[in-house]
Amino acid sequence: MLTHLQGDRLPEWIEAASATTELPSLRHFAQHLLRDLDAVTAGLTLSWNSGVVEGHVNRIKMLKRQMFGRAGFELLRKRVLLA
Repeated sequence: MLTHLQGDRLPEWIEAASATTELPSLRHFAQHLLRDLDAVTAGLTLSWNSGVVEGHVNRIKMLKRQMFGRAGFELLRKRVLLA
């Protein structure tokens, strides 16, 4: 389902996972997917993702952690723009 972008099969998987009694954590996870089924289905169906954006956010947070207690926003801004 993940590698072949078959998000339309998600409801039947959730139903099967919710019926299991041997793995309560899997059942709980499947039931929580129903809270935002449209978004999860779109994520499993569409070919684009936000990986590049998440990479930039992770890099900026790393720079911020490295500078903790050293300087203000101006130095952070320079490091982000020059990196």
